[in-house]
Amino acid sequence: MTDDTSNVIQSLSVAEVADVELYHPKSWITKYVFSQDAKIIAIQYSITALSIGLVALVMSWLMRLQLGFPGLLSFIDADSYYQFMTMHGMIMVIYLLTALFLGGFGNYLIPLMLGARDMVFPYVNMLSYWVYLLAVLVLVASFFVPGGPTGAGWTLYPPQAILATTPGKQWGIIVMLVSLMLFIVGFTMGGLNYVVTVLQGRTRGMTLLRMPLTVWGIFTATVLALLAFPALFVGSVMMLLDRVIGTSFFMPAIVSMGEQLPYGGGSPILFQHLFWFFGHPEVYIVALPAFGIISDLISTHARKNIFGYRMMVWALVAIGALSFLVWAHHMYVSGMHPAFGYFFATTTLIIAIPTAIKVYNWVLTLWRGDIHLTVPMLYALAFIVTFVNGGLTGLFLGNVVVDVPLSDTMFVVAHFHMVMGIAPIFAIFGGIYHWYPKVTGRLLSDTLGKLHFWVTFLGAYAIFFPLHYVGLMGVPRRYYEMGEMAFVPPSTATLNAFITVVALIVGAAQLVFVFNLVRSLRRGRPAGGNPWGATTLEWQTPQTPPGHGNWGKTLPVAYRWAYDYSVPGAAQDFLPQNQPPVPRTA
Repeated sequence: MTDDTSNVIQSLSVAEVADVELYHPKSWITKYVFSQDAKIIAIQYSITALSIGLVALVMSWLMRLQLGFPGLLSFIDADSYYQFMTMHGMIMVIYLLTALFLGGFGNYLIPLMLGARDMVFPYVNMLSYWVYLLAVLVLVASFFVPGGPTGAGWTLYPPQAILATTPGKQWGIIVMLVSLMLFIVGFTMGGLNYVVTVLQGRTRGMTLLRMPLTVWGIFTATVLALLAFPALFVGSVMMLLDRVIGTSFFMPAIVSMGEQLPYGGGSPILFQHLFWFFGHPEVYIVALPAFGIISDLISTHARKNIFGYRMMVWALVAIGALSFLVWAHHMYVSGMHPAFGYFFATTTLIIAIPTAIKVYNWVLTLWRGDIHLTVPMLYALAFIVTFVNGGLTGLFLGNVVVDVPLSDTMFVVAHFHMVMGIAPIFAIFGGIYHWYPKVTGRLLSDTLGKLHFWVTFLGAYAIFFPLHYVGLMGVPRRYYEMGEMAFVPPSTATLNAFITVVALIVGAAQLVFVFNLVRSLRRGRPAGGNPWGATTLEWQTPQTPPGHGNWGKTLPVAYRWAYDYSVPGAAQDFLPQNQPPVPRTA
């Protein structure tokens, strides 16, 4: 792709709207706590999300210990196991991944990459974080209510979720639903900021097709979330009413423990439709920002312009649109009509096409590039490999005939974690290693970074590749204890023990990452303004870290697209977006 800038100086008009005076903090509290600066809010989101993510990590350890060494820890009974499973899944998908990609990366990068001083609505942006924090605190409070947190599984399917025999039926499910509703309210405030800032807050010359793909990924994911989260919100409200005042939106006439419950006429399948209408776009709410981040990492660290930029943009948009047409492939075993199974299997296969386009373009970007195997680049390459591997197993599960026997096995756990867990986490790590110098002015330790990468990458494959085999052998998921099953070979028990040991090692390796973050704040090497030689605007700020308002007195002007690397005849191997073109001579 080329971006002709020969006449750009003459074509740029004066700014249509004068600079708006930003709110200037009056104290330490208004600068760093109740901050309206998107950069501070991004750090708040990131610290909160990573902190609650560590809680989910510990719960995954406890589950693995029970599966690998049954009965080793006496306090892990059936109830606590299902509570750990529910909280681990919900925290990782909603409170960590969604919050970190959109609230963390979105808040920090959107204004800087677009040449804006801040988000369009800074006060609302501040509120979005505090409502998110409230949602996290309410979620954590479920560990301390009578009966503990809900053990209904992270999908919260009724009628199980509110029956007396389910762990956390007393208060756990109520607290979970209230927390989800708060999260959605907070996200809506932030999401509207992201969308309006992208559409209205760009600097002069920053057309939509000059935006970095990171911004495109976050923008598209935000639009998906604004359309998909209302389904989860409505489902949460309806289930809360079923639980608290005895309505029957999802609860059919049912007998529990020999007693006829006062419900009748509700449809559990209705909740599944509402949940997965949110749940499958949620996969891409997480994946699309990861796609954008990986695109920028590859282009920067391979010193090569992204291959097929416009095709990449349209692939993001196509994936987002198609993600709303595939939700019921999660419900093949719910008894749907075969015609619907055919439709959802077909759309599931079709969505692989724009996803494959992105993979092809990444590979072609790498082709003959000047690849620098920095830590961000290692994570970018790991993401591509992992997402492709996870996507291939997704093609199996998208087929009705194959999905039905595999639906309730560990194969689904392995696939889901490769696509929705490991691959996005690799993108997050790559993004943090890449942009940490901009946030702090310091470089992370390369030695510790590579140690963290190799243990995490190899360990993740040592965990989830064997888990595919365990699933193919028929080992069911969601079981607290397997016992003796005639159809399950003894090798699966050995593999479960091996997977558990590796999971403990990989989890402990994340402490290396946390240590690296904290240590490098003061002892890391000074990074300078643009340590990677990147072209995008966030690396061209007059200060590092950027000050309040990002750009000093004058906003930058975008003269070119975001990927001018290895330009023939240029003085250096990259041209920043704000570098004016040399006028052509006659």
